[in-house]
Amino acid sequence: MSLFDNEPEGAQGPPRTAPLAERMRPHSLDEMSGQEHLVGPGKPLRVQIEHDDSGSMILWGPPGVGKTTLAKIIAETTRASFIEFSAVTSGIKEIKQVMSTAAQASQMHSRTILFVDEIHRFNKAQQDAFLPYVERGTIRLIGATTENPSFEIISALLSRCRVYVLQPLAEEQITALLRRALEDKERGLGAMELTADDDALEMIAGYSSGDCRSAYNTLEVAAQLAMEPALEHQKHIDKAIAGEAVQQRVLMYDKTGEEHYNLISALHKSVRNSDPDAALYWLARMFAAGEDPLYLARRVVRMAVEDIGLAAPEALNLTLSAKAAIDFLGSPEGDLALAEAVVYLCLAPKSNSVYTAYGVVQREVEETRQEPVPLHLRNAPTKLMKELDYGKGYLYAHNEEGKVADMDCLPDSLKGRRYYKPTQEGREKILAQRMEEIRRIKARKHGGA
Repeated sequence: MSLFDNEPEGAQGPPRTAPLAERMRPHSLDEMSGQEHLVGPGKPLRVQIEHDDSGSMILWGPPGVGKTTLAKIIAETTRASFIEFSAVTSGIKEIKQVMSTAAQASQMHSRTILFVDEIHRFNKAQQDAFLPYVERGTIRLIGATTENPSFEIISALLSRCRVYVLQPLAEEQITALLRRALEDKERGLGAMELTADDDALEMIAGYSSGDCRSAYNTLEVAAQLAMEPALEHQKHIDKAIAGEAVQQRVLMYDKTGEEHYNLISALHKSVRNSDPDAALYWLARMFAAGEDPLYLARRVVRMAVEDIGLAAPEALNLTLSAKAAIDFLGSPEGDLALAEAVVYLCLAPKSNSVYTAYGVVQREVEETRQEPVPLHLRNAPTKLMKELDYGKGYLYAHNEEGKVADMDCLPDSLKGRRYYKPTQEGREKILAQRMEEIRRIKARKHGGA
């Protein structure tokens, strides 16, 4: 069973009626754009592919970045049998059939590569079915997923695979690919003899969000519009035509297009501005558009930690409970739980102090020297460590007055830094008072300053 079993003999690629994205799919590593960190010259994955020595792997990345393309390039360069199926349409029965075929091939000293698209859609039992064959080396598994493998792939299978992270393509890379598609007469749109302004292609690339397949599909719409006899500038794609093509693309793919992000932005900013009426409206709009309720639940949890924070710490528990209700009840019954959470977030006191403080700390970690942990904060489980003064000078806070020790816990170069600055909103007002009390206790112990 081969990836190319259904192709007519002598076929050189997909038919002219295939979508542009399929026709322009790279056939070799040299044709690939992007993912240089994986398949650039001398990179380990490229070397393994060129030497036909790639093991089982998970390709993780957003749509349209080259996961399937990379798998098909491996199919072109490998000497193993290549089997491809989708987790959307395949079950345990198909897996067992494939594994049986692979086991027979292994006995004949032939190798089998199995490519599973959207492997995250397989449940635990289905993933378990692969495990013994991957472990024995009967198959080399290549799984493609848009979801975090840490959460979607069982640990036993994940530990036997190398995870490669594919990144969204840069806008300039997608723009160059669109230009190539316009000029390619064999696989692309070259036969249409179209011209295009740079800013038009840049607009299409910008709206694609790094998804090359989406950009190609939008370019096809723009090309059709440019061929309309009624247009004044026929066979030319300008920014106006690109904008119309992008708009059509957004309407067709509302859940992943620009409008999707506009709606979630409106919901988040309405919550941040304490406007429950607007927040409920935008939430209902997204439900009406068929948005995944769990996506909305994740975003609402994010709002609780980013915009409410410690001013009302119970907001996090409430949003997590709403997420659990959606899991338990499903939609539409569970939608009301999310509506309740959104209204509460709107009316809760607001604070982004922890969000801001953590951002400052992250920049500090990136931009300053990585200081060693002060000796008095280090653990000393061995005699040698004690002789090296590990733990020397440590004060156990529970034994100190006010449960606060006169002891610095930051590296010397960062002494005195204040990252977290509580507001006077909600519960955070109490935290601010406690921080001031801790400061006074430390000052008193340090010499009464």
